[in-house]
Amino acid sequence: MDSWRLPWDGGCRCGQVRVRVTAPPLLASACHCFGCQKMSASAYSLSLAIPAQGFNVTKGEPVIGGLHGPTRHVFCPHCLTWMFTRPEGLDDLVNLRPSVLDDHAWFVPFVEFWTRDQLPWVTTPAPLAFETEPAPDEFPGLIDAFVHDGARPA
Repeated sequence: MDSWRLPWDGGCRCGQVRVRVTAPPLLASACHCFGCQKMSASAYSLSLAIPAQGFNVTKGEPVIGGLHGPTRHVFCPHCLTWMFTRPEGLDDLVNLRPSVLDDHAWFVPFVEFWTRDQLPWVTTPAPLAFETEPAPDEFPGLIDAFVHDGARPA
């Protein structure tokens, strides 16, 4: 636990919404799906899977954006920074965009998802990759591997 140097604070680009992380992440990933490419306006999105009980909005009131479906993509209402996602059916998890953390230079994706949609020129240092998404029963092994071998704050 000490190796994670918690808590972490972060916020949107304009500073109107702030967050705090008090629990270690379960997984660090890059998603290459077409939806993430469009939502991030980039080649992929980055995520830190955080246990929901270890994540709080400490300032401001973020809003739902994206597709407004059962998976809730959460943004700053002013600068529209995509800050985190609450995945459908996974109420005990928050997928935080690591770039909203005040100190995020340590972040390295541990696994890549949806590599079949990956742009041909994109590479990441992630040691594990999946053409789509892993089966649900594969996540415990991925989490265990990340806990032992994933990047941590310096």
